[in-house]
Amino acid sequence: MSGAAIPLACSGNWPYLNPMVQPISTQVRMMAAAPRQSRVASVIVWSAAGLGAAAVLGAAALWFHYGTTVFFEMIAAGISACF
Repeated sequence: MSGAAIPLACSGNWPYLNPMVQPISTQVRMMAAAPRQSRVASVIVWSAAGLGAAAVLGAAALWFHYGTTVFFEMIAAGISACF
């Protein structure tokens, strides 16, 4: 790398360079409050979370009841039945 600086823009191009050297505003702008989620969207999200939790709890219950070997055989049979 050479020690000479390479200009990014021609020094005679002031209409281009002037807007780029404006000071950055330090004022903190208040952001508008985000609109509240609709009740329907909240119900859908909580229902999906509940369904996922029920599936995980059901899988854990099968695992503890039947053991790992039978559990994996049941999962493999279920997957092969779907395809």
